[in-house]
Amino acid sequence: MSTEEPVPGKESQKRIPVSTSLQQLADMTQQPAPEQPPIDRRVVRLSLLSIAIGVAASFIAVALMKLIALITNLAFYGNLSIAAASPAGNSLGLFVVLIPVMGALVVGVMARFGSKAIRGHGIPEAMEQVLTNRSRIPARLTILKPLSAAISIGTGGPFGAEGPIIATGGALGSLIGQCLETTAIERKTLLAVGAAAGMAATFGSPVAAVLLAVELLLFEFRPRSIIPVALGAATAAGMRVFLEGAEPVFAMPNIAPPSIGANVFYIALGGMMGTVAVGITWIVYLIEDSFERLPVHWMWWPAIGAVAVGVVGYFEPRTLGVGYENISMIISDGWTTKAILFLCLLKAISWSVSLGSGTSGGTLAPMFTIGGGIGHLFGAVAVVMLPMAGIDVRVAALVGMAAIFAGASRAFLASAVFAFETTQQVHGLLPLLGGCTASYLIAMLLTKNSIMTEKIARRGVRTPSDFVPDPLSSILVSQIATTPAVTLTTMQTVEEVRQWISAAAPGSTHQGFPVVDQAGSLRGVVTRRDLLKEGVPVDGRVEELIRHLPRFVYDDCTARQAADHMVNHNIGRLPVISRQQPHSLVGIVTRSDILSGYRLQMDEAIAEKPTISIPGFKKNKDSIGRKVDDDSNS
Repeated sequence: MSTEEPVPGKESQKRIPVSTSLQQLADMTQQPAPEQPPIDRRVVRLSLLSIAIGVAASFIAVALMKLIALITNLAFYGNLSIAAASPAGNSLGLFVVLIPVMGALVVGVMARFGSKAIRGHGIPEAMEQVLTNRSRIPARLTILKPLSAAISIGTGGPFGAEGPIIATGGALGSLIGQCLETTAIERKTLLAVGAAAGMAATFGSPVAAVLLAVELLLFEFRPRSIIPVALGAATAAGMRVFLEGAEPVFAMPNIAPPSIGANVFYIALGGMMGTVAVGITWIVYLIEDSFERLPVHWMWWPAIGAVAVGVVGYFEPRTLGVGYENISMIISDGWTTKAILFLCLLKAISWSVSLGSGTSGGTLAPMFTIGGGIGHLFGAVAVVMLPMAGIDVRVAALVGMAAIFAGASRAFLASAVFAFETTQQVHGLLPLLGGCTASYLIAMLLTKNSIMTEKIARRGVRTPSDFVPDPLSSILVSQIATTPAVTLTTMQTVEEVRQWISAAAPGSTHQGFPVVDQAGSLRGVVTRRDLLKEGVPVDGRVEELIRHLPRFVYDDCTARQAADHMVNHNIGRLPVISRQQPHSLVGIVTRSDILSGYRLQMDEAIAEKPTISIPGFKKNKDSIGRKVDDDSNS
């Protein structure tokens, strides 16, 4: 609280009468706002909206998959049908090279004259809107993104439908948030609800969808956001069961509980997949940089990249389209290792070139195919070299496909749970968790940005990597306030105070001083600038310099409440009032005091010397391994 200049139009410049009691001042809302409860009516309202979004997202997911099937049937077979179809069975011969190019040309035109935001794999674009545009996604993307993705994938683009569905669901949630009276935080929640619902409706993986929303979109874990997201994802997953059944998306034979030796191998495999994930990320952005240097407009880049898609598709038709059936075959050990490697190598070439060209499509399915193939290869080698370890090539493929996505996206919990939910293999959960964690660790050590964040990082957008509680919310004002406060009285004259300041008396160097009456009750705050300002009558009393309602904070408020109160009123200090004795001034809290609240968090990151002595162990090293003198030699 202070007498700095107020926000125009929000304050009266009239002096506050001395007869005004502190309780009257408190009733004038100059005290800090109460802490927001974890759950309130707005959360309930948001939850009801989330259920509706979950239902809508399930129909959008079905519609997108049908649209992809329709375009696939038309492009590769000349049939007008929405039955599920794969480009792998086409008989077009060399003409197959033209199909992806034609689709990419349409996508390029849509991006050029519709919205450039349809380019890419969906999730990074949603992240950017959350971080830079207060979660406001243009309404036209709700139509353009799924349509462009359906054209791209339906004409053979080697992408999954999950990215576009997540982006479309997020756009739907954002659109609803923009049509209603919502806060930026609530719009972010609705965007995450739509994204999670889209993923859950596509794969029947509600828990993984919630985790993905937390790790890549919400950047927080608190009841106000997680409850609506969970309800939306659960609703969408339930609708998927109603519309399409409960069968796992990636069906595979049941696996046995892994042995200790096998688990060690799966963790090591996960670490290696982290390295592969980093390598793939670098390759994708190296290709993207190469396209940036082409002397043609970016509208034509998808068509240029689609040439590689068509050529690869001619030699290996299974690389065309989403290829979810390929993933099921890999983790079921349905093909030979040689066939799997051939598919994965060509899929990696086709997908990386096409994605680098800026077309529309998802990354999860291609990366699962590539990671599953690499995991299958190393699993097959390990079975021969370590016959007693009990390694299962199917589990190795499962770990490989989840771990590569965990390392590339940094959503390692979502990756592990997603692979578990889409296969429904309980005994695969432990290897998945170990492998994805190892991949996440290695990827974090090797590179700062993920395949999801590298693009927006190049635009100067920083994405949070640590989700930690706000330390200011757990610190009370009484713990950081300066006590007792240096005060002035209402009866003092300006001349007396100026002489006190000129004498450099203790406490006179402060920039703001609470003013109290004869009873010790707070009347306001004056600043050093107010007291020394030219033209102020020196025979006037200090109380005459009080121009604003006194803003204060209670001693049992949190440092977060105090900081918010300072920001709301653009001030740098707040008197601290006792809650038990409402008229009693107990201290003052400043911006510097607020910043000191972060010291506790910093101190917790400093290594400390051992505080417990182990009998028989000579303590001759400190906590970081340097030699120190024994007590006997001190």
